Amino acid sequence: MPTPFSAADRTRITEILLRTGENLFTTQGLRKTSLDDLVKPANIAKSSFYAFFESKEALYLELMLRQAPQVQKQLLDEVLTKAPDLRTAIKDFLRATLRVLDDNPLYRRLVTHPEEMQAVSRRIDPERAAEVREQVNLPLGEFFRRAQRSSKLIDISPEAVIGLMQAVLLLPLHRDEFAEDVYPVVLDQLIEFVANGLTTAPVRALVTEMSPTYV
Repeated sequence: MPTPFSAADRTRITEILLRTGENLFTTQGLRKTSLDDLVKPANIAKSSFYAFFESKEALYLELMLRQAPQVQKQLLDEVLTKAPDLRTAIKDFLRATLRVLDDNPLYRRLVTHPEEMQAVSRRIDPERAAEVREQVNLPLGEFFRRAQRSSKLIDISPEAVIGLMQAVLLLPLHRDEFAEDVYPVVLDQLIEFVANGLTTAPVRALVTEMSPTYV
């Protein structure tokens, strides 16, 4: 029977697995990362991995959950709740999200490879999956439904609004296809076009009328 890990060993090995997982998941992806890849830096047997995480998807999930509060704070508390109107909120949110994606490789991976979040969700029970989505996903759907009910948003579905915003966030993947001096202009104007096209005019203050539950 293998010797159980001490508390100090568990802490040390868990942190190594998390660092290794973040590096591998963000560079080569969930599917291409094997248990052998994950356990090698921790110097543990592959079978010992399960003393720390149920699966590599569970490790991926833990990484997301650890980073979610800070990301939500950056994008909700420091952007949407401070915007004076919906148009500004959309522009500020897109620019702030692009900064997060520049600084956070794991969230950049989630945006560019949504199938990995789906793979993680399939490996956990439905109740846990719902809890995770609530913690990781930003409540943009309800945010835009409230804006639409108050006639600040054009008459398209919140899902379509989010899709348009995701399209903006995918532009950095094609950065190399633009001249260096052209790319920032294209990105800035695309943000302006999307924000202006989605909102009605004139735009009155949004945040003061929104419940904290939704922003």
